[in-house]
Amino acid sequence: MSDEARERFGRTAERIAALQDERAPELAARVRRFVSPAGSERALDAGCGAGALALALAPFVREVVGVDLVPELLAKARERAVGLEHVQFVEGDATRLPFDSYSFDLTGTLRTLHHVERPELVLAEITRVTRPGGVVLVVDQIGPFDPLAAVALDQFEQARDPTHTRLLPDADMRQLFEANSLVLRRDHVRQERRDLEPYLDLAGCEGYERDRARAAAPHGPSAYTATVAWYLLDRR
Repeated sequence: MSDEARERFGRTAERIAALQDERAPELAARVRRFVSPAGSERALDAGCGAGALALALAPFVREVVGVDLVPELLAKARERAVGLEHVQFVEGDATRLPFDSYSFDLTGTLRTLHHVERPELVLAEITRVTRPGGVVLVVDQIGPFDPLAAVALDQFEQARDPTHTRLLPDADMRQLFEANSLVLRRDHVRQERRDLEPYLDLAGCEGYERDRARAAAPHGPSAYTATVAWYLLDRR
């Protein structure tokens, strides 16, 4: 992650954490239904930000570790984990995880890959630290199949938030899973309506950047619909 990206996430940490709090009950319910943890797992949230996935998993697993590079986001995560002795957050890079191989039963990454220059490294690392027979959860916004539509959407997201790299389409996600010998157990694709102005606020998008993002918005100046995919995979 670049210094610019860290600074931008640090500057917007309060907004990110507030939105996370608003969505926390829904996310926890969705994670429980989709993952169905047994309760005995040691879990990892790679690129945890303010701890959304880690805290959603916390009631349903034995231990959770969250990893992120942005100190301000980790501070927000730790505030929200007060009293949860089985939850910890550490500073680290999701492309070079500071953990031994096979040290987790369940690993996941939530809305992280489109902020990473080389998402294949994140997938390789979370696979490495997952024990054989363990489970990997990947949740991210995905790009459209049409390459022209994909370019236009990425241009909008980059105008809104320069930390955005690229939305991987479903086919590319599946290729990454196959390359890491991950076997798809189940998947789910959902549509999320995003009101444009609050979405720009969330990224700290202001001034000329905001005007550019408004002009590039894929469905006009009021809102657009994002496609978010959930994948649950078995680690061979």
